[in-house]
Amino acid sequence: MAVLKLNIDEFDETSFYLIAIHTILEDFRLAYLINQKLPLLLYKSNEELFFHTKKGELHLSRFFFEDEKTNISWNLIQNKYFLTTNETSINNGLFSETTTEFTDVVYFLPELKKADFFLKIENPNDSFNLQNINTQISTIEKVSMNYIVDTNTLKSRNNLIF
Repeated sequence: MAVLKLNIDEFDETSFYLIAIHTILEDFRLAYLINQKLPLLLYKSNEELFFHTKKGELHLSRFFFEDEKTNISWNLIQNKYFLTTNETSINNGLFSETTTEFTDVVYFLPELKKADFFLKIENPNDSFNLQNINTQISTIEKVSMNYIVDTNTLKSRNNLIF
């Protein structure tokens, strides 16, 4: 019987880049402005990102574009999700049953809590200029800060596999 061996180093290669974006813009507005600055056509994907956490289930919006010429995939993902939970308590008083609503912020990448969005660029080729993309995003008026993230240092890097 043949034995198949997989080398872990084969999967360690980074095949995507990540740009963190700090902004007050909503997701659809940011996608529109990125489309204006870059030759992209980001559109709202019907496939939201679902994550199960200790606090509940996350539904993150996602804007997607796949460039047919270069085979590069672009994903704009929100980082912050406001999770609302209801807690009912039963008392022996005038208000025997009260419902309290709690809102908690849950992050897609908890290491980068201050970032509002991430632009994930998959399958970049050798001629891809990441610094130029980062510079173009910084020219968007309501973007206060953006930077390239070193994905090798992220503890929650597995969240980026979808």
